[in-house]
Amino acid sequence: MKKEYLYTGISILLWSTTATITKLLLSSLNSMQILLISSLFAFIFLFIVNLFKGNIKELKKLKLKDYLQIFAIGLLGTFFYNLFLYLGINKMQASEAFIINYLWPIMTVIFACIVLKEKMSIKKILAIIISFIGVIIVTSNGNLNIDGNSLIGTLYCILAAISYGLFSVLNKKKNYNKYLSMMLFYLVSFIVSLIYTLLNNGMFIPQTNQLIGLLWIGIFTSAIAFTSWALALEKGNTIKISNLAYITPFLSLIWTGLILKEVISIYTVIGLIVIILGIFIQMKDNKYSK
Repeated sequence: MKKEYLYTGISILLWSTTATITKLLLSSLNSMQILLISSLFAFIFLFIVNLFKGNIKELKKLKLKDYLQIFAIGLLGTFFYNLFLYLGINKMQASEAFIINYLWPIMTVIFACIVLKEKMSIKKILAIIISFIGVIIVTSNGNLNIDGNSLIGTLYCILAAISYGLFSVLNKKKNYNKYLSMMLFYLVSFIVSLIYTLLNNGMFIPQTNQLIGLLWIGIFTSAIAFTSWALALEKGNTIKISNLAYITPFLSLIWTGLILKEVISIYTVIGLIVIILGIFIQMKDNKYSK
């Protein structure tokens, strides 16, 4: 097996566990507590990676403007994205929340047109409409009678997708060292969530079972998954590797079914297929996504 596919498989496998582990943690912790500790673990791991790669010395080359931009991008891509995703998972089935989160490639297209001045085409508009129809199918389970929690959870997941879509575009536009910038992004997430927690007297000491889940979210599904993905993209064909990422939500359905015992309806699967169909349509017409 080629190394790039091994790295890709590791990332996909780890990412697919995000919704399941988060749902388990939410039974005893709130979203901000999860974000606080997992961001710290991710930062520490990526700091070690950057230390071994010799990237830390590049911090001296960054100007105040760069740090402010990194703070803003990190606020979107690690803090708000994860916070909204956790809030969404807390309000609805983990499987449904994770699927709706996969609107982010469509959001990337929209923001690429706004920020990078890419041209909006008929195919892109069609892709956006199709993917949102997929969200409606997932949320409504085949009918339009959506309960309050599902609606709120859906809005949180859409906000997560918006945050990550804008993050992806801004991150590409600024083009900082990926390993170094991701380390700083998680540092931003940790600092902001720490300030919020201190102001709200929410400090806590994780129990052993909680600590295991937080370590998994911070180190495995965040830091290691990102590092493996970066290595896969460096060594392999970007388009082929990127397309494999859409295996993730299907694999996530298996974990939520086996571990959380969530009932996966046919409409959830159909909605996921429709969302990914929309993504593939825009990929055929969008150089940025490729």
